[in-house]
Amino acid sequence: MKEAAGTKKPVSPDEAKKKMKAVKPAVLLPDVNSNLDSMVAKFHPMVDDSIPFRNLTTSDTKKKSLHRLIRKLDVSNSPRYQRTPEDTYCNVYSFDYCFHAKVYLPTVWWTDEAIEKLERGEDVTPVFNDTVVPCYSNAIHDWFLKWGECYGWKHMSSLTEIQNKVSTEGGVGIICAQRKTEGLSGHIVPIVPETEKKKAVRENDQVIYPLQSQAGKLNYNYFARKRRAWWEHDRYSSYVLYYHE
Repeated sequence: MKEAAGTKKPVSPDEAKKKMKAVKPAVLLPDVNSNLDSMVAKFHPMVDDSIPFRNLTTSDTKKKSLHRLIRKLDVSNSPRYQRTPEDTYCNVYSFDYCFHAKVYLPTVWWTDEAIEKLERGEDVTPVFNDTVVPCYSNAIHDWFLKWGECYGWKHMSSLTEIQNKVSTEGGVGIICAQRKTEGLSGHIVPIVPETEKKKAVRENDQVIYPLQSQAGKLNYNYFARKRRAWWEHDRYSSYVLYYHE
């Protein structure tokens, strides 16, 4: 079985605190052209007041509001997430899901030069293809290991652990797999809370296929068994599991 994250280890809590003080999240300004019915401005947060944010009051309100969010984003049908001949948009959907869940996941990230300036205490504005560049799933895999702890993400050791926390606490779970072949796409998918009707697949109380929601070659508002253990496919070199409260 492929091991999560291969031999790479997540950043330590002390390192995370130090990095977080210097390097702020990289987020572009919202764009009026970025919305569920548009295929443009995908790297910008959407301008749509009808999209709900996660209600952080209790674990129950967190879970219910995440399901409202999934219904509203409607990844299976919304033009924003539909594949094109050139690309798929797992990273865009994962960013939107996390953004409205009120947790940080990059869809763009700072250039090395911008990070050096931030670490020197300089103020840097996110400018597309200047101070920030697109952050696709392969890069997000490594971002989690280097930066995830800085922004509240916790490295999880098993599918059972992460699914149980998501379903019990109403947090945000992510599986992110890195492609072996450079230049080809990896994949990133939110793990979402279970309901009475929508469940992860378990054997002997252990999760083998978590409940997920994805954009990709095929888009699913919810799935568990349909794509089996996709993260274990030979096309991927490693995968990571991360959870955010």
